[in-house]
Amino acid sequence: MATIVEPHAATQTDAARFLFHDVSWDDYEALLRIVGNRPVRVTYDQGALEMMVLSYDHERFGNLLGRMIEMMTVELNIPCEGAGSTTWRKKASERGLEADECYYVANAERVEGRTIDLSVDPSPDLAIEVELTTSVLDRIGVYAALGIPEIWRYDGKALRVECLTADGTYSPSPTSASFPFLPIKDVERWLHLAGGMGQTLWARQFLRWVRETLLPVYDAWRAANESRCMASADDDLRGT
Repeated sequence: MATIVEPHAATQTDAARFLFHDVSWDDYEALLRIVGNRPVRVTYDQGALEMMVLSYDHERFGNLLGRMIEMMTVELNIPCEGAGSTTWRKKASERGLEADECYYVANAERVEGRTIDLSVDPSPDLAIEVELTTSVLDRIGVYAALGIPEIWRYDGKALRVECLTADGTYSPSPTSASFPFLPIKDVERWLHLAGGMGQTLWARQFLRWVRETLLPVYDAWRAANESRCMASADDDLRGT
């Protein structure tokens, strides 16, 4: 049986992270089968492998962000396919990881009801990355290699949106590409509010905010977007 790494190749980077060197792609895939559905994140970056055991706070923040996306898209009737913490990997680039949560939004209808295969299907449109501790590996670089267009990064204090640019790196963005109408500071505020109440009460209050405050913003954004599309179509007709 193949050994993933020799014991001396592992170093503990903090209370919950372990780094291994000189790990082959086959050994990485073997480890994924061993880990299964355990609460462990495995990041692979061209021979380097990091394992992170998830803390309660890490899981809680990822879950809260995911719940907000799911409740909001249901209330606003926005197509959205959740892919949880699926392991995304590409052998050609020798990279792979699990996001804390990830979603198809622009491509939701394209992957609806399918078993996703990155060799033929698009990567998720949005990934959530909770960063309460620092990864030794460049997880953001791995996301870029996987072609994930947008990341929400939360460090326990601030929520940042970053979008993939044409040069293959991420750039900070004041708005979400998946949800341009959504004030990111409000998402951050709701994360902080969750620390002072039970999650059921928090979810009920968030849903009320979506219905009473965000829905009119979304309707106005959608109407303006439709007007722009119609104006553009008229310009195209006049130009022919």
